[in-house]
Amino acid sequence: MSASTDFADFKKIASPQTEARARGDYSHYRVVPARYPARTVGTVFSLVIIAAVLNSVLGNPRWGWDVFAEWFFAAPVLEGLARTLVLTLLGALFGFAFGTVLALARVSRSPLLSGLSWTYIWIFRSIPLIVLLLILNNLGYLYETVWLGVPYTDITFFSYATTQLISPFTAAVIGLALNQAAFASEIIRGGILSVDQGQLEAAAALGLPRTHQARRIILPQAMRTILPTAFNDIIGLAKGTSNVYILALPELFYTIQVIYRRNLEVIPLLMVATVWYLIILTVLSIVQAQVERHFARGALRNPPPTLLSLLLARLRPHQTAQEVTERRAEAAERGTAPTLPAMGSGLHGRVSAVSEVRRQAAAFPRRQGAVGEITIHQVSKSFGHLKVLDDVTLSVAAGSVTAILGQSGSGKSTLLRAINHLERVDDGFIAIDGELVGYRQEGDTLYELKERDILRRRIEIGMVFQTFNLFPHLTALENVIEAPMAVRGIGRAEAEAEAHDLLARVGLADKALAYPRQLSGGQQQRVAIARALALKPKVLLFDEPTSALDPELVNEVLDVIKELARSGTTLVIVTHEIGFAREVADQVVFMERGRVLETGTPEKVFNRPDHVRTAEFLAKVL
Repeated sequence: MSASTDFADFKKIASPQTEARARGDYSHYRVVPARYPARTVGTVFSLVIIAAVLNSVLGNPRWGWDVFAEWFFAAPVLEGLARTLVLTLLGALFGFAFGTVLALARVSRSPLLSGLSWTYIWIFRSIPLIVLLLILNNLGYLYETVWLGVPYTDITFFSYATTQLISPFTAAVIGLALNQAAFASEIIRGGILSVDQGQLEAAAALGLPRTHQARRIILPQAMRTILPTAFNDIIGLAKGTSNVYILALPELFYTIQVIYRRNLEVIPLLMVATVWYLIILTVLSIVQAQVERHFARGALRNPPPTLLSLLLARLRPHQTAQEVTERRAEAAERGTAPTLPAMGSGLHGRVSAVSEVRRQAAAFPRRQGAVGEITIHQVSKSFGHLKVLDDVTLSVAAGSVTAILGQSGSGKSTLLRAINHLERVDDGFIAIDGELVGYRQEGDTLYELKERDILRRRIEIGMVFQTFNLFPHLTALENVIEAPMAVRGIGRAEAEAEAHDLLARVGLADKALAYPRQLSGGQQQRVAIARALALKPKVLLFDEPTSALDPELVNEVLDVIKELARSGTTLVIVTHEIGFAREVADQVVFMERGRVLETGTPEKVFNRPDHVRTAEFLAKVL
């Protein structure tokens, strides 16, 4: 056979692989995973250790496994187990309920209330649990009766003998709860302190009541920090119930002690208690995993599947590619398919996404009537010795767009936060349509309103924060409907309909069920705009709405703000986007060191500034 023939034959054999490689198709290759000898040695070593331990425990007759089997399900043991579970449940329930009150007292603004809470925690974390149980069991020696009435009078509503009212079981529950509350309060306080300050400001800016903020915004996020330590504490409580043996209360461990003192089978009976405690720990760990997963909503872009979902996935028949295509086609016909096309990677994909946003975002309806006139009169604000606002006076016409410019630290953001009373001013006042923000006037004196009245006033002043401050545990839809339902009291169906409309207007109709972490920066900012608009505010404040975004995403947000500007909503925008301010603003304000140095139309300020400092600033940024 000639060399040319051999080469031709080889080409026939190799050409399919060569062509496949050229197309990037490597499916015909068998993939061999990398081998790690150290892992193999570690696995073998672990198996040897496990086998040795099992052989030592199960093969040694002195462990008394026959006695273990005899007593494991015995009636006295099960009764003691039930009492242990009841004590754990009641101790944890009352302990964490009281601990929550103590934690809220610790973070309150009342020094006396905070000090009282700290004192309780200090005392009850210091007293050993056994000592506390003995004191409560002998409380009748200190106080013969427990009564409720009017102090320092003879008026009594009821009175009971202490020894009749506080049985050993009652003393155990009270002691466990009081001890648990001291530790639980610090766990809960740590969780509350872990929530970002921006979440508190966002909730306050939406006018959400304090109790609603705590229940729906703060505690759900704090739970991610609270749960691991809290369940660890509950597991310790389950084992700590063994301390009630001092009260001769037959819980699990006391029952085991009584039995092995009679039959002298100490080790087998201790193993009975150990295994039951292991079962309690295992059940609590499973519950902990599920509860943590519930409160971790939005914390991960792709949450790991649960054991149940994995099992269902294995039982569910796999779909072929053709079936998937058919389902997508059916969804498209029904109008439920995603409206945004699959975006490519890189710059081309981002440009396509921006173009699609501009195409989808509908114009906001034109607001009727003069609403949202802002009057800022001689406002000053200091942080310690630093004066950040110095005698600021400014008027913003209803339905206009005002852009505030200035270098960092000039007081722009503080002024914006003062408009909706997130910052309390030291002097001067701010009014919306002639109504003071945060104060009531009596003669020449201004009295600050109570928090609930300030929250009610903030409904008319929407705010979009620089770092979005979306609630991470709520979907885009839930972020938008939270305030209208809680503050305006509208029904969920109506709130969701309005939210879907707003999300469509900002080009996010298909992202309603996505969590903030699953959205890009531009998408998060547009959700924040929709959330602020959901309350139908008279005034909308923007604090550097594009500074936290990639340059390629800036236009997504600016296009939405331009549509808002055309709708007649009063907008006040702190921004460094000079071109944007020139295009959409009716009034440009330049600030320096807490003062307003210049105001005017964009044409005048940018082309013929009066103040030399304005000209110097614009020369650097234009």
